[in-house]
Amino acid sequence: MKKIRWGVLGAANIAVQKVIPAMQAGAFCEITAIASRNLAKAQEAASKTGIRNAYGSYEELLQNPEIEAVYIPLPNHLHVEWAEKALESGKHVLCEKPVAMNVAEAERLQETSLRNPQLKLMEAFMYRFHPQWQEAKQLVDSGAIGTLRTIQAFFSYYNVNKENIRNIKAAGGGALMDIGCYCISQSRFIFGVEPFRVHGIVDYDPSTQTDRLTSGTLDFGNGTATFTCSTQLNPFQRFHIFGTEGSLEIEIPVNAAPDQAARILLHKAGNPTKEISFEPVNQYTLQGDLFSKAIIENTEVPTPFLDAINNMKVIEAVLESNRDSKWVNII
Repeated sequence: MKKIRWGVLGAANIAVQKVIPAMQAGAFCEITAIASRNLAKAQEAASKTGIRNAYGSYEELLQNPEIEAVYIPLPNHLHVEWAEKALESGKHVLCEKPVAMNVAEAERLQETSLRNPQLKLMEAFMYRFHPQWQEAKQLVDSGAIGTLRTIQAFFSYYNVNKENIRNIKAAGGGALMDIGCYCISQSRFIFGVEPFRVHGIVDYDPSTQTDRLTSGTLDFGNGTATFTCSTQLNPFQRFHIFGTEGSLEIEIPVNAAPDQAARILLHKAGNPTKEISFEPVNQYTLQGDLFSKAIIENTEVPTPFLDAINNMKVIEAVLESNRDSKWVNII
């Protein structure tokens, strides 16, 4: 069975603890190298994960002709720079979310991708590949809750460590970029269209200048989505989808445990709540395999890159709305 040979740019915790082991368990992925700007860190990560090649620079990894694709878990402000360099080195790219710091950066990366049409590029929103999201989308589209009217999304954790990358403004830290992007992406996924205007309210930490509490409203014309995300609240996540005849509740919309069953709840007036359960799966494994399969079969990636640009447009609009105290139209 053909496996794509992968390299990893960066030894971030999410890569070493979650994504690499998950991809190694896949049918179409082989992680052959990892790089860090600190060779000792790369070697330590390689030892922990059983990767045979460790490099002390990202450039060295990209020069390895055996590597076919790279996964990029670097801080947000480095995503576009190294995704472009990877594409220009002839590598397919799976880049962590959010793929860029702003729309202009995302569009620049798209242009680089278009100059290399033989290569695949995708933003790594792993949640979309979990069966609970595929089922939720199918239920909404089939009219199981009537006409979709509104969505409520919530995602929070507590982290006030000023040294943490999520609290460093220049690196693209803050609640909206780190976790609010999920709320936005999930709402767009379920509605299946783009919002035409956005409103946002942002509370910034006076010390780090990153947003610590952000709420937004997305107007889809035929319905709305509201969300709140925070880096300084009790950890919690939930996603509610409301229709004219019922509603869906996704209990763990983002960090579904790979070793535990997931469930969504279907509520309909006059009927007992229906629990829909899903066998344990690793959504990072599914993501890696589907991307690798697209390379092997030379088909389109599961999520086209335009989706990443459109998600960034909403993120930008939320910030602009807060700054100017007005609704912002999405063009």
